[in-house]
Amino acid sequence: MKSINKLILSVAMFASPIFAIAEVIEVASFTLNNDVTYQEFSVIDKRVEIEHVSKQPGFISRKKAKGENGEWLVLVHWQSLKDADASMNSFMQSKAANTFMSKIDTSSMIMKRYTK
Repeated sequence: MKSINKLILSVAMFASPIFAIAEVIEVASFTLNNDVTYQEFSVIDKRVEIEHVSKQPGFISRKKAKGENGEWLVLVHWQSLKDADASMNSFMQSKAANTFMSKIDTSSMIMKRYTK
């Protein structure tokens, strides 16, 4: 139990500066298409981050995690809602986004934003 508490404290201390400057936290979850592996999608997801998301004004950070049965989670921190909206509006024009979107079950996508 002590090691779990230390881990939680370490993560909280590391993440605190990010949360302190982030005004918008964007959470997206979805399921990969049946024929797409986590390994394959991880490369595609990283390409979207490098080629598009991280280059957008107001970008702070982006994390991803796999779940069970093809589930995928993306967490993005933005400086403002305006920045998050601008990134979303330009997303589909990104070459990397086309491949990204073709590998997911778009009907499963849920996106939410939280603001401070």
